[in-house]
Amino acid sequence: MAAEHLLLLPGMMCDERLWGPQAEALPQAITHADTTSADNFDDMARAVLAEAPERFALAGLSMGGILAFEIWRQAPERVTHMALLDTNPHAEKPERQATRLEQIHTALAGGLRELATESLKPLYLAESNRDDEELLDTILDMALDLGPEVFRRQSLALRDRVDSVPTLLTIHCPTLVLCGSEDRLCPPAYHELMAERIPDARLAIVADCGHLSTLEQPGRVTHELETLLAS
Repeated sequence: MAAEHLLLLPGMMCDERLWGPQAEALPQAITHADTTSADNFDDMARAVLAEAPERFALAGLSMGGILAFEIWRQAPERVTHMALLDTNPHAEKPERQATRLEQIHTALAGGLRELATESLKPLYLAESNRDDEELLDTILDMALDLGPEVFRRQSLALRDRVDSVPTLLTIHCPTLVLCGSEDRLCPPAYHELMAERIPDARLAIVADCGHLSTLEQPGRVTHELETLLAS
């Protein structure tokens, strides 16, 4: 049965612009989840579920995928389909936890633009997209519009997240697992693991694409979501 409603979960320091091409193209009713108010995934998921329709398909990119795991743990009966894009099922590594605190300090001290700019080209985008000024401006604008307090809250949530690998075997709805072939933050190996563990999963690795697949290869991502939602 095709999904009637699609709940979209953005990545860290992203908003509905991350899903713009898909929201415009897909026929489903769309809800863009607000992921800005909580500093942990438990509360973030509860807030999203409180505003969500009774039953929905779920798509999350990066931090949004991590949030999707928590939504599944809290309310699996409400999720009809799941799309996990450019995300990470593992808990945060200790060295990365320390880096998060340093970055929070930098952001609160006025360095959010510097943080966002330093990571844009080398970490977020495929090589062929690193000189796309419109794309770079969109990513930077999302981060600056959300601001340092949202950066702090989302960083803490990511720092303290639980390991979602044990959750993978419990996901029993049709699931798309997708990533860019050049995603350095959440590499293809993470997605191969997820597709292997989730019983009804389909893996899609997108060429010429980095971490922000919805914007880097919007047509391919939309097609893969259409295929999932029609199942």
